[in-house]
Amino acid sequence: MADLRASGLGGVPKGATADRPASPSIGDVFYNGDLGYMEMYTAQGWFAATPINPGIPTSVVATNTGSGRAFNNGRASVAFNSGTDGGLPTSFTVTSSPGSYTATGSSSPLVVTGLQSNTAYTYTVTATNNFGTSLSSSASSAVTATTVPQAPSISASAGNAQATLTLTGATGGSSITSWSITSSPATTTQTATSSPYTFTGLTNGTAYTFTATATNANGTSAASAASNSVTPINNITVEYLVVSGGSGGGKAHAGGGGAGGVSASSLNYILETNVTLTVGAGGIGGNANTIPSGKKYGDGFPGSPSVFSSITSGSGVGGQDVGGTSGAAGGASGSPQSNSGGTGNLGNNAESGGGGGGAGGTGGNSGNGVAGVGGIGLQNSISGTSTYYAGGGGGGGAPNWSSASGGLGGGGAGGPSAPSSGFAGTANTGGGGGGGRSGGDSNQTGGNGGSGIVILKYPSSNTITVGAGLTSSEISNSGGFRIRQFTAGTGTISFS
Repeated sequence: MADLRASGLGGVPKGATADRPASPSIGDVFYNGDLGYMEMYTAQGWFAATPINPGIPTSVVATNTGSGRAFNNGRASVAFNSGTDGGLPTSFTVTSSPGSYTATGSSSPLVVTGLQSNTAYTYTVTATNNFGTSLSSSASSAVTATTVPQAPSISASAGNAQATLTLTGATGGSSITSWSITSSPATTTQTATSSPYTFTGLTNGTAYTFTATATNANGTSAASAASNSVTPINNITVEYLVVSGGSGGGKAHAGGGGAGGVSASSLNYILETNVTLTVGAGGIGGNANTIPSGKKYGDGFPGSPSVFSSITSGSGVGGQDVGGTSGAAGGASGSPQSNSGGTGNLGNNAESGGGGGGAGGTGGNSGNGVAGVGGIGLQNSISGTSTYYAGGGGGGGAPNWSSASGGLGGGGAGGPSAPSSGFAGTANTGGGGGGGRSGGDSNQTGGNGGSGIVILKYPSSNTITVGAGLTSSEISNSGGFRIRQFTAGTGTISFS
C-alpha cells in the first residue's frame, strides 16, 4: 500500500510503482521510490514531474500505405508507444532507414512520405521535451514501400495490320496487373495483361505511335512518352539461299556429277501467304541397274531442284560413264550457274573422267595421268558463317590413272582405287558425286550427289509456320534477324 505519510515533499504521497493511486486524476503527483523521482499523472499516464528527458518510445510498428501514391512517393504510417521511464514528451520524430526520411508530430501514429518505390525500410522513433531528446527506439520490422507503377516505356515493331509492343518500367513494388495502350492516330485503346502485346486492327501504310499507362493494386501510373513510330505493312523482306541437289557421278573411269544450282538474294514476301518450299535430293550415281532418261548406261542421275516461293535452283547434269573408248565428261552444274563439266580423256586403257561443274566454276579436264577435279562452289554467309556450297564431283580414272578430288563446296571425290565407287557429295551442300574408278570390275558405281539446302533469314519480329513434310531448324536469332535452315522434304511455309 501507498505510504500516505508526508514524503518530506510538502505532503506528497510516496511509495513503490505498485503503490500509485488506483484512480488518479490528471495533475495528481506521487513520489516513486522505485524510480527515484516525482511523477505526475497526465492524459498519457504517469510521467516524471521533475526536469528529465523523455523516455525511449517503444513498440514501433510500421504499415505501408501505398494506395494511390505516385511512383517514388511512397508512404508509411508508423505507430509507437511513449516511453514511461522519463519526462513527458511534447513531440516525436520518426526516421527511416535507409534514406533518413522523417516525420514529426505530437502523437502516434506519424506518416512518413517521399519513400522510394519497392524499397524496404525500417523506422526508429525519438521523443523530445523542453529538457532534451530521448535515445532512438528499437527499429521496426522492415516494410516495403509500394506505389503506383512507373510510367512505362514502349518499343514498337510493325506487323501486318498490327504492331508488337514491348512494355517496360518499374512496378512500384506491387505487380502490374494491366496496361492501357492507346494508338495515335485513331485513338484506339486496348488493354494488355502481358508484354509483349500485339496491338491489332491497324491500317497498313499508316504510321502509328503508342502511349500507355500501367496499373497495379495501388492505382494507375502517369502516361508514358510516345513510342517510336511504326508503319504496319503486309510484307517483309526475306533473304534466301536455295541450293538444289547435286547430281550423281558416272559409273566407271567416269565424269564427276555436276553440282546443284545456287540462288541467293532476297524477295518481298506477302505475309500470311502459303508458299512452296522444297529441298532437292541428290541424284543417284551411275550404276549397272538403271539408266537415266535420255542418257546411256552408267551415266549419273541428275539431282532434284530446290524451290522457295518463286525461286527455283535447277538440277545439275550427271557425270558421264566412259562409254567405250570415248572420254567421260563431267556434268554441268545446275541453273542459274550452268558451269560445264571438264572433258574426259580417250582410250588405250587410259580413259578417265572430267570433273563435274561447280556453282562457282567449270570442272577440270582429265589429262596428265589424273582425272579432272570438280569445279569450285560458291561462297555464302547467310548462315552467319562463310560457307562454300555446290562443288562439282571429281572425275574417276582408269587403273593407271589417279582419280580427282571434288570441288570446294561438298563435291565428292572420284573413286580412290581400282576398282572403286565414287564418293558421295556432302549432304546439304548440293555437291556433285564423284566418278567411279575402273579396274575391270563392272560393280563399281558413281557417287551419289549431295542433297540441297534452303536457308532463310527474316526479321526476328516475324514468325514462321512450317508445314508438314519439311525438316528444319532455327540456327540463329540475333541482331534483329532469325535464320532457319531446311534440310529435307517438301511442303508449305508462311510468315506472319
